[in-house]
Amino acid sequence: MILVTGGAGYIGSHYVLHERARGAEVLVVDSLARGHQKAVLDAPLAVGDLTDRGFLERVFRGHRIEAVVHFAAFAYVGESVARPGAYYGNNVVGTLALLEAMRDHSVSTCVFSSSCATYGDPDYTPIDERHPQRPINPYGDSKLIGERMLGAFARAHGLRFVALRYFNAAGADPEGRIGECHDPETHLIPLALQVAAGCRRELTIFGCDYDTPDGTCIRDYVHVQDLVAAHGLALDRLRDGGPSACVNLGTEHGHSVRQVIDACARVTGRSIPVVEGAPREGDPARLVASAARARAELGWMPRHAELEEIIATGWRWQQSPRY
Repeated sequence: MILVTGGAGYIGSHYVLHERARGAEVLVVDSLARGHQKAVLDAPLAVGDLTDRGFLERVFRGHRIEAVVHFAAFAYVGESVARPGAYYGNNVVGTLALLEAMRDHSVSTCVFSSSCATYGDPDYTPIDERHPQRPINPYGDSKLIGERMLGAFARAHGLRFVALRYFNAAGADPEGRIGECHDPETHLIPLALQVAAGCRRELTIFGCDYDTPDGTCIRDYVHVQDLVAAHGLALDRLRDGGPSACVNLGTEHGHSVRQVIDACARVTGRSIPVVEGAPREGDPARLVASAARARAELGWMPRHAELEEIIATGWRWQQSPRY
């Protein structure tokens, strides 16, 4: 059985769908503080917080857990700057409790949802795994601490892990069963699609004088299905006896905020009014991945690499959300 923490969240729920399609038995653990019970569909769900040691003990005692895929985390950059204690308390303390429960119950395989936010302001792009990790916000710092804890448990207790540093997750299940739904929503593509759908009046562009061709931030958008497929490949690597690794996941193509908004307008056929706002603290100007290691070590290639294709799956979900 695969224990999927944060499996009621955006990426975690897509991973659960992916593994069940591969015939795997999964158990979702989620506090539902930010996840959605409906996103789990009919997968088994244990509701509880990773910082609750008693809850974790009951989960591990009650199930034959073979591996853990760890998504559970707070993930808003701006919120992490304003509320750092919440991010260290949830992301770091929760991960530590999970690793200790794994150690105590002899579960030695883990795939970890990390982030390009561990790199901070890049010295160069595309960013490869040799790039120094200098996070500029508590969210990125909490993910880097998670990676370091994995390394420490690997050295002390024989844990084997793959930490996947992904860039900007986007899109939705093409069949429309689950999708992206945050409260509050802070991600660019769903915000733009909400404006196109008439749910919002306008879209704010946070920062228009970055050192980029059109002055707005550039990001590498990866379809959520491609991300979760990489988690499956990472788990297969560990099951086959492969070594621990830290791996970037991205398309190696960057798109500016204005380019994304224009693409959303083309996909939807609707106008998307914008207003210009101040830059958000903790936002680098450019984040674009090198995914060479993912190709070489995991055999991973994005299948949904075109921006408009990614947006189209999100637009189908936006038009008929299930939760």
